[in-house]
Amino acid sequence: MRLLLMSDTHMPGRGRRLPDELWHQVDAADVVIHAGDWVGVELLEQLRGRARRLIGVFGNNDGPALRAALPEVATAELAGVRLAVVHETGQASGRERRCATRFPDTDVLVFGHSHIPWDSVADTGLRLLNPGSPTDRRRQPTHTWMTARAEDGALHDVLLHHLEHG
Repeated sequence: MRLLLMSDTHMPGRGRRLPDELWHQVDAADVVIHAGDWVGVELLEQLRGRARRLIGVFGNNDGPALRAALPEVATAELAGVRLAVVHETGQASGRERRCATRFPDTDVLVFGHSHIPWDSVADTGLRLLNPGSPTDRRRQPTHTWMTARAEDGALHDVLLHHLEHG
């Protein structure tokens, strides 16, 4: 099962549209995961119409329409992988411990908020992934998103994609 992970698109505003490369990934993915800060409902509607399956949450910059349409935390089992998605996880220091306590029955936690790509594993085995942002790189050198594959209860081939000019 092919997964596409993104977050912090901030559209419209910081980003006007998703990069073409990312739309190709949307078309190839079995599941698209968005970890919040959409800002406008247009991208949500576009992804709902184009993605085979969409899992998303609202972020701190998302208004009433997105908060009504999306949960704060989403969970799913994908090819035996127990997944959770949330926008904010707090400061980087102690993140693995906090998230392992908050999500004890989860294999992979996808989060956003910082726009900083992140891939780490807690002592409990919980893998934490932040795909960064494909449209608002802030202080990062590139725009980013992630792809991965879920199979037989494990996550494989996690790849951080970089786009120099978004």
